[in-house]
Amino acid sequence: MAAGPAARRLRMRARPGSARRVWRALCLGLALAGPSALAAEDRIVSARYGEPTSRYGHAVLGDDLEYGALELTVENSGADGLSAKAVYQTSEILIRLPRDHVFEDIAPRLADVDGDGNPEVLVVETDVAAGAQLAIYDARGEKIAETPHIGISHRWLAPIGAADLDGDGYAEIAYVDRPHLAKTLRIWRFRDGALHEVASKPGLTNHRIGEDFITSGIRDCGEGPELVLVSGGWQRIMAARLREGEISARDIGVFDPGAGLTEALACR
Repeated sequence: MAAGPAARRLRMRARPGSARRVWRALCLGLALAGPSALAAEDRIVSARYGEPTSRYGHAVLGDDLEYGALELTVENSGADGLSAKAVYQTSEILIRLPRDHVFEDIAPRLADVDGDGNPEVLVVETDVAAGAQLAIYDARGEKIAETPHIGISHRWLAPIGAADLDGDGYAEIAYVDRPHLAKTLRIWRFRDGALHEVASKPGLTNHRIGEDFITSGIRDCGEGPELVLVSGGWQRIMAARLREGEISARDIGVFDPGAGLTEALACR
């Protein structure tokens, strides 16, 4: 999974009536189907933010609207009791945050972080008093892992993506912690049901205040995955690798704001 300069912030209209209908449909479906309604075979096929809100007002992504809910479309698979053939249905899950939290993000990201072949959802979830954190939700709509909040209001993180960055068989998730201030690349590994910080490196960034896109991504040019982002001064394109618990970064060219990272992410 990679996020680059073309991945822009989604503009959404508030749909409170639709959200309520989704929630009622979910509750009704669970009541009728019983505890097995969400089985191990369930797969997230899409995710989107909903219920735009101005209750936080950070405006780091160009406007003062964040999101109060996460909406998942989940494919439910099972067997037909008569023919034993696979049966697929879809259901909608609504995850509504408490009023002191928002999703402060461009779009949810799907990535298989637990290695079971089905994707989870990666989001930026912000506590209005404690700032942003990276969180992971599963096909049941449950939060299964999270990083600590940054620790202060109006402090954000900008995701890069998820991949097995060092070939150890576990997924790593990368983001830039406070891309306008600390400008620190952080890499976390999902293992044993939790996120563990693996490494960090200062002097790198992927976002400027007011932009509705994130300037970074993950590429593999034949030698394994590497992160592509920008130097802290927005002058150079940088490629970063994780090896043996350490991050190394090398300069791969001049950063042109007009061209972005398109050529670099395409290994050209």
